[in-house]
Amino acid sequence: MQIQNYIREVPDFPIPGIPFKDITPLLANAGAFQAAIDALIERCAPLQADVIVSAEARGFLLAAPIAYRMAKPLIPIRKQGKLPHNTHTVSYQLEYGEDTLEIHQDAITPGQSALIVDDLLATGGTIAASAQLVQKCGGTIAGYAFLIELAYLNGRTKLQSENIVSLITY
Repeated sequence: MQIQNYIREVPDFPIPGIPFKDITPLLANAGAFQAAIDALIERCAPLQADVIVSAEARGFLLAAPIAYRMAKPLIPIRKQGKLPHNTHTVSYQLEYGEDTLEIHQDAITPGQSALIVDDLLATGGTIAASAQLVQKCGGTIAGYAFLIELAYLNGRTKLQSENIVSLITY
């Protein structure tokens, strides 16, 4: 199955000049969605992560079925003020602004390895911030998994890892 056929490009969203990669057609097609999840699991299983970590919101849509199928805990990273317990916080630059992410301080046991999952790797800011949060908890990074990678934005360079899985590269 050609998973990339289920990705719609929306020009000038959320601001002019940004070509948004819309995954909702993929999510709306059960076969394509299953094929994407199966492919990510197959390529990430050798990384032997202890936990699956994902930042809101679209990353949750991929991370939840991956965690379920791999029988691993799912650790959410949320925007500032959304988690109810004691948190670690990291602020970072987006392609078009700034944001802050948080993780519960007790979400990851020191020494656990994390697979960080998101729908898209662009400049790497969100994912690098997520990795910092995992490390603040005492965890390590087993690898990263993405449905889409915008290779021309060089986000990989911020991740400093050889264990990066991307199903679709633009």
